[in-house]
Amino acid sequence: MHNERKAIIFGLCAVLLWSTVATAFKLTLAEFTPAQMVAAASFASTLALVAVCAFQGTLSQVKTTFVSNPFYYLLLGLINPLAYYLILFKAYDLLPASQAQPINYSWAITLTLMAAFFLKQKIRPQDWFACALGYLGVVVIATKGDVLGLQFDSPAGVGLALLSTLLWAGYWILNTRNTADPVVGVLLGFLVALPFAFAVALYEGAAWSTISIKGWLAVSYVGLFEMGITFVLWLSALKLTQNTARISNLIFASPFISLILLAYVIGEDIHPSTLVGLVLIVVGLVVQQIKRKA
Repeated sequence: MHNERKAIIFGLCAVLLWSTVATAFKLTLAEFTPAQMVAAASFASTLALVAVCAFQGTLSQVKTTFVSNPFYYLLLGLINPLAYYLILFKAYDLLPASQAQPINYSWAITLTLMAAFFLKQKIRPQDWFACALGYLGVVVIATKGDVLGLQFDSPAGVGLALLSTLLWAGYWILNTRNTADPVVGVLLGFLVALPFAFAVALYEGAAWSTISIKGWLAVSYVGLFEMGITFVLWLSALKLTQNTARISNLIFASPFISLILLAYVIGEDIHPSTLVGLVLIVVGLVVQQIKRKA
């Protein structure tokens, strides 16, 4: 019971922190370019994950884990955090956060389709129904309810948000081969991506000197609570619980809390179609989780 209580606390903390990141993205993008944001947030996340590994006594595994399969970890790091967050932050730059966040949330549905293709997993009829609901939700959000007209405020933004779901799902499919400590594996991704991220930001030529203290605090928050510590909290919750489904279902609250924060913290208008589309996506995810009867 003690472990179960701790699992729920860790899970709730992770969900609440993830609920704030869409707002943090928008605040950070007011001063950073997407490339700068990836570089600075990745640096903050790397420091946090090094501290976690040191606390857990797994820091010594970092070098041996990388040397055991360097090209694999290089590929993982180039996908996440580098490519994934570059594309995701650009989508947030082009779209209202209330559109980008729910579209990105459909990654679990994308994962089902990619797992069927790459891992030869069978797709059940309910999975197809879940996918249809999820992508209908994406279209409702992206068109602000004008589904038949298919008019997008930012086709590039919608395309990038959908591309981010492919990258995130692909990252987790590649991770099915990963036998390393999960926190060590994530840290290696950041260590690999860090020089590339700063190289992209340097090539872009954006100024760093004009960024305010508020901007640095915001990007540090993103690095700590979107990319770093929250992942550890979520893993800890799943490790402690005896009821994985109960912990996993907590994540369904995240996008709705996020919309409330976007409305009240940065004053973003939440279009009614966004709520309708988000409900369709969440219902699709719930349908997807229904297990076949024995």
